[in-house]
Amino acid sequence: MMQIAIVLFERFTALDAVGPYQVLSLLPEAETAIVAERAGPVRDDRGSLAMVAAAALTDVPAPDIVVVPGGPGAREQLSDGPLPEWLRAADATSTWTTSVCTGSLILAAAGLLAGRRATTHWSATDRLAELGAEPVGERVVFDGKYVTAAGVSAGIDMGLTLAGTIAGDRVAQAIQLAIEYDPQPPYHAGSPTTAPAEVTAGLLRILSDAR
Repeated sequence: MMQIAIVLFERFTALDAVGPYQVLSLLPEAETAIVAERAGPVRDDRGSLAMVAAAALTDVPAPDIVVVPGGPGAREQLSDGPLPEWLRAADATSTWTTSVCTGSLILAAAGLLAGRRATTHWSATDRLAELGAEPVGERVVFDGKYVTAAGVSAGIDMGLTLAGTIAGDRVAQAIQLAIEYDPQPPYHAGSPTTAPAEVTAGLLRILSDAR
């Protein structure tokens, strides 16, 4: 049995956690644990959705795969505390340590990405560099056992890429088909390199005000 721990903290971004969960939980012989500092409901960054952590961090000391989402609440996890401490301990025995969006900032602040190639939400690239990682402008980045995904929706891509690495292409393709992941967005604005400049500038102002 392969144990996958998906970490929650207050004000996480829901799709950062749910995307990888939807993919990785379909791996053969996978056991998925939703964990947080304390068991119970954890509110997302909109405040209107709560996911339930069935276990406390201390109940899941040595998962095979660790998944850390991002979100506005990530900034509260950048100083030492229960989550960074647990991450360092879990990482000592994990097969894969992964993140989505600004979850990579949490990994970097915990000292796990020093000198390693990693990605994050495009608006947080400078912060990732400040925390000692080597930022890469790619959607999914592997560096040894560390796998980081860019912003939010990239967690699905990370999950599928990791599933293929673990269980083979056919299994990953079957998972992709099962969830009908066939993106055909109506706009070509999913990256600051393709979005209209005024859209990027406006969103940066919103994100800056939220920090």
